[in-house]
Amino acid sequence: MTRSVLWFTPDKPEQISVGRRMIARHLRTEGFEVDLRGTTPETVARSARSAASRDVLVGTTRAGAFAATALAKLHDIPLVVDHVDPIRQFETTHPRWLSAPVRVAENAAFRLADHVLFVYEEERERVERRSDATKTALGLEYDRFASPESDAVERARETLDARGVEGPVAIYVGGLEPIYGIETLLDAVGRLEEWTLVVLGTGSLDEAVERADRRRDDVEHLGVVPHEAVPGYLHVADVGVSLVDDPHTLKVLEYAAAGLAVVQAAGRAEERFGNGVTYCQPAPEAVATAIETAGERGPSDELREFVRQFDWARIAETYASVLRGAIGATEQTAPLSATE
Repeated sequence: MTRSVLWFTPDKPEQISVGRRMIARHLRTEGFEVDLRGTTPETVARSARSAASRDVLVGTTRAGAFAATALAKLHDIPLVVDHVDPIRQFETTHPRWLSAPVRVAENAAFRLADHVLFVYEEERERVERRSDATKTALGLEYDRFASPESDAVERARETLDARGVEGPVAIYVGGLEPIYGIETLLDAVGRLEEWTLVVLGTGSLDEAVERADRRRDDVEHLGVVPHEAVPGYLHVADVGVSLVDDPHTLKVLEYAAAGLAVVQAAGRAEERFGNGVTYCQPAPEAVATAIETAGERGPSDELREFVRQFDWARIAETYASVLRGAIGATEQTAPLSATE
C-alpha cells in the first residue's frame, strides 16, 4: 500500500539543499508518495486543508518542524520531526530574544512528535528526553561523486578553461552566508599565488563574491549549478574548503568522495574526521596556509573510505522504517468505527 507523506523542508533552492530531495527519491522506491514543500507562509496555508488526507507529516527544523507540528495536531495525523540543525547554530547567529522562544518551540515539537530523527549527537539528550528518537546522518550519492559522468567532468573543465583558470583550484560548494566564513575564504585566496577559488552557490553574500569575481583573477563565482553538475567541478579541483565549525556538513562528504584534499575549520569536526583533513582557524592567513598544505598532502584514502558509509540509500532506509512505525502506531491505536 502506498503511503502519502507531506514533508515541510527549508525554503532553499533545490540545488543548494539537496538532502531531503535525495531521501525522498529513495523513499519513493520504498512505496511512499512523498510531497516536498519548502516552508513559507504561503505553502503552509495552501497545505492546511489537504494535509488531512496524508498518512504522515514530516517537518525539517526549524520552520518545517513547526509547520508540520501545527498541521499534524490540527488533523490528528502522525508527525515525524526531522531535526538536522542543532539549536547552537541558531543561537550563535540570532539574538536571544529570538533564539530562546525558538528553543522552546523546538522542544514542544519534539514532545508532540510520534518520532524524531536527529543528526547531531549534542542534541541527543534534549530530543530523547521528550520523544522516541533515532540517530541518523547527512549523506551523499557516493558513486556519483566518486565516479562522475565523463561529460560532467569535461563540461566543468571547459567552463573553467573559458574563464582562463590555470593552476591549482580550491572550491567551495554551498550557501553564501556569514556563518560559512565566505569573506574569510575570499581574503585567504588573495594571499595565495597561482591558486584560484571556484565558488558554487548563492546566498546573502552573493554580491560580495560577485564583486570579488569582477575585480580579481583568482575568484570565479559560478552561482547555482545543477546538483548533477557538481561532481564534475569537484573532479577538476584540488582542494575543497569548509570553514564552518560543524562536523556534519554535506560538502565535506562530497569533497572526500570526489577525491579532494579537504580544508576544514578546526573544532567539532576533528573528532569525526581525524587526520583525514587539514584543519585551520577561521582567519585568512591560517586558511591560506591550510589550502597550500592540503594541496601538498593530497586526498586522504582513509577519509574517502569513511564517507562511503553515508550513502543516501542507507539513510533513507532508516527514514522509511521510522515513517512506517509512526503510521502503524497510529493505526493500531485508532478507535474502531461503528462499522468495524
